[in-house]
Amino acid sequence: MPQLRIALAQVNTSVGDLSGNAELVVERTRLAAAEGAHVVVFPEMTLTGYPVEDLALRGAFTAASKAAVDDLATAVADAGCGDLLVVVGYLDSDEVGPRNAVAALYRGEVVARQFKHHLPNYGVFDERRYFKPGSELTVLRLHGVDLGMVVCEDLWQDGGPITALGAAGVDLVLSPNASPYERAKDDVRLPLVARRAAEAKAPIVYTNQVGGQDDLVFDGDSIVVSPDGTLLGRAPQFVEHLLVVDVELPRREREGLDGTVKGFRVRRRVLGDTPVEPYSPTHRLVVAEPLPDEAEVWSALVVGLRDYVRKNGFRSVILGFSGGIDSAVTAALAVDALGADAVHGVSMPSKYSSEHSRADAADLARRLGCHFRVESVENMVATYVDQLNLTGLAEENIQARVRGMLLMALSNLEGHLVLATGNKTELAVGYSTIYGDAVGGFAPIKDVFKTQVWKLARWRNAEAEKRGETPPIPPNSITKPPSAELRPGQLDTDSLPDYALLDDILDDYVEGDRGFADLIAAGFDAEVVDRVVRMVDRAEYKRRQYPPGTKITFKAFGRDRRLPMTNLWRESHRR
Repeated sequence: MPQLRIALAQVNTSVGDLSGNAELVVERTRLAAAEGAHVVVFPEMTLTGYPVEDLALRGAFTAASKAAVDDLATAVADAGCGDLLVVVGYLDSDEVGPRNAVAALYRGEVVARQFKHHLPNYGVFDERRYFKPGSELTVLRLHGVDLGMVVCEDLWQDGGPITALGAAGVDLVLSPNASPYERAKDDVRLPLVARRAAEAKAPIVYTNQVGGQDDLVFDGDSIVVSPDGTLLGRAPQFVEHLLVVDVELPRREREGLDGTVKGFRVRRRVLGDTPVEPYSPTHRLVVAEPLPDEAEVWSALVVGLRDYVRKNGFRSVILGFSGGIDSAVTAALAVDALGADAVHGVSMPSKYSSEHSRADAADLARRLGCHFRVESVENMVATYVDQLNLTGLAEENIQARVRGMLLMALSNLEGHLVLATGNKTELAVGYSTIYGDAVGGFAPIKDVFKTQVWKLARWRNAEAEKRGETPPIPPNSITKPPSAELRPGQLDTDSLPDYALLDDILDDYVEGDRGFADLIAAGFDAEVVDRVVRMVDRAEYKRRQYPPGTKITFKAFGRDRRLPMTNLWRESHRR
């Protein structure tokens, strides 16, 4: 029975860092060789990082990527790993245009190049803007085993290359991916790959990227699945990992594979027909368990924040400690991502700040062990209020804006990245102040609904207790009614519906794109729906000016949901 030892290199790359990414490929290939692997598969566009966006339209960058993949073939061979087949994604181009490509490296050469066929143009993807689709498939014969390749969306689309490779009779399918995370994505990924393996009548090796890139985060979760749906190996989520899996394949009678199959031109390259010796010993099977829901979301937010900070050259972050739940969860995420010494909290009380909020802010800092200072804004606010005779909303908002200005000043002075602490619910309905609590370079919980913020806080504290650690989030921050404290006795519920109800409506309206009539049919009160929808529609201009933040839901604000700021359409029974 033909056998191969396959390594799945689940790596965290940086967009644009061709040399650094190439070094990462060589390093992981060495590790794969030490494990006795015959093939190592890297994610989609590993050499350039993903997504490259408009870098794909720059000729100098494309040319550098093409040169780098040729140099990489030589570097792998020089590292003593030339007998491994290395499958790595990169950016190519030809007379047609830029290509999302995969290269097969073997014995110092690029022995095959294949271009991605299906270019996704939905959600966060905009690949038709950048790339031209491929039309050919490559089949490589290594140690008597026929290997086909599909790139990310080629696997997710019904039919297409998978059907053609199945008809061509390949023994194994290699699939480099850069599939962004969203909640419960692993629940979709495994059944999909199992279906495609059954269609191809061959095991599928699915290698996925890990790490953060701007507002996207990738969870890894690389897998190997047999045609009968058996999970042969699974890498852990949100960490770099080299998963090594031994695959035994049934013997097949083969015919020449060159020609057109199911509408695709298939080209074959024979690298070697000599079977490998039977494994001794068989490599230990690794099947990592998917993370529970809250642990998965927390991990995604931690990785997204950590990579944004580090890849952009920052060493520390600063944020306001208000004593509330949002700043507490953001601070706990920052400490988990960067360490306590890299987190600077600032309490900025005004004359309306309660004693419990001041105490909760100090308690948060003690629990986290991070830097903490108190900078009163009362006199600064009074200067604006007295000079301009501010009252009402203008007086309330100047407090938030003075706090934002204070944080930005400390950022300039000390070199910290400012974190905005707003959540998805507030962002949806415009419950934030531009140039106030909306200031910052990154917003870690931007895509987390308010009710989920509370769930994450309770989960994180419970996890700390399980480990015998001090829970990081003050219990009072979790249990007290939320308030911006911009006027005496203010509560969020003065301006907003109950958060549980509000999040239910927002989930349907924002994530589900359900209209007014659909929301009423779902049982929501018409007046409440009308109020919420109007707040969401009016706040688009605020969302456009909010910092980026890690995407964890199906539809995040940003590239997932692109509505005009100037928009007279109203989803309402009153239009």
